[in-house]
Amino acid sequence: ACSKEAAQLGQKVAVLDYVEPSAKGTKWGLGGTCVNVGCIPKKLMHQAALLGTAVKDAKKYGWQISGTVCHDWPTMAEAIQNHVRSLNWGHRVQLQDKKVKYLNIKGSLLDEHTVKGLTKAGKETVLTAKNIVIATGGRPKYPTNIPGAMEHGCYSDVALECAGFLTGIGLDTTVMVRSIALRGFDQQMAGLVTDYMEAYGTKFAWKCVPKRVDKLSSGALQVTWTNTQTGAEQKDTYDSLLWAVGRAPETKALGLDKLGIQLNKETGKLIVGADESTSVPNIYAFGDISEGRPELTPTAIKAGKLLARRLAGQSTELMDYDNVATTVFTPLEYGCVGLSEEEAEKRHGKDGIEIYHAFYKPLEFTVAERDASQCYIKVVCERGGDQKILGLHFTGPNAGEVTQGFAMGFQCGATYSHLLQTVGIHPTCAEEVVKVSITKRSGLDATVTGC
Repeated sequence: ACSKEAAQLGQKVAVLDYVEPSAKGTKWGLGGTCVNVGCIPKKLMHQAALLGTAVKDAKKYGWQISGTVCHDWPTMAEAIQNHVRSLNWGHRVQLQDKKVKYLNIKGSLLDEHTVKGLTKAGKETVLTAKNIVIATGGRPKYPTNIPGAMEHGCYSDVALECAGFLTGIGLDTTVMVRSIALRGFDQQMAGLVTDYMEAYGTKFAWKCVPKRVDKLSSGALQVTWTNTQTGAEQKDTYDSLLWAVGRAPETKALGLDKLGIQLNKETGKLIVGADESTSVPNIYAFGDISEGRPELTPTAIKAGKLLARRLAGQSTELMDYDNVATTVFTPLEYGCVGLSEEEAEKRHGKDGIEIYHAFYKPLEFTVAERDASQCYIKVVCERGGDQKILGLHFTGPNAGEVTQGFAMGFQCGATYSHLLQTVGIHPTCAEEVVKVSITKRSGLDATVTGC
């Protein structure tokens, strides 16, 4: 996105894109994590699982479905792979159309104006440029300290979402959680997401740390773990094992140390200023590689485009990283924008915030006789003055679509009275957001009953 924007503004641009094969030898095309192994395939697999639930609901709505309904993984996988390949092709065509020189080579820095590129065959290319932008993102971490983990597991960029859609297509799935689910998110909301998943059929092994993995003669994988609360050692066997233990920035092979580019020692991420500049002039970085930035594709795309405009002298606008909305595509989707309850309390104090909340039942759940115990809305506001909205949280169907609309209000300084002045669209889940009136402080039952 950054290279295309720069080229359109008259800059001479080359983009280096190279995918180091995973431990299992998997590699992919142009477009980064989101297109190939992140948001896009994840959302499509989530959709496959939602359709499975819809088939169950359909019977209650009068659809007569004969025979057993089952899911065929190869059909889904092939269709999703084909879509991803079409996106890879589209990105290549766009780079060509916008006169960006695309090089499928692995780059490293020689100095603040020079990049060395290495092809798969080991052929070297040297490029010079006025400005260099690093946007190499991250890759899944490997639990190298656990015997058998590397040989007998595959790796994922998404954890809970993956467990959710695997359960949804009918696979017996267990999630082992070392500490908490959805770190960095509002923990009340995270609890609703995992409660729903447990009711949905996903098993959880809470507060457990894996010790080793052994392959049995039957081909099954035996996992041994310790329960950190009881200290007990436990074992069980599984067909497949997927490690989703976070992501690490792709910085090691970039030659950053030679140039003295400052990194955060703990995370390995680049320390950047508000204008995405690193500690070395003419070298910039954005996206997941940068310290303290949200690890979200749209954020990186926007930051990259704004950086290109500044470097081309067309703008001085900086990226605003506050109030970026996001959604977790678990079986019960969770969308949020702004501060979690914990963060709002930390910044404003318990007495400085007011929380309006509601448990609601989506109309679609009624005829289908589905449990809506975890469908919940929470609006975190300043307690004084206009009651500025600090955070908005929503679990329920189509959470991304609901949250995206409310996110715009945050750009306009939305207050609780703005919310109340908004007329809802009936019957929708989103209308329940504009109707929230019960505060947590009151201790009253927050279950929605009629209008």
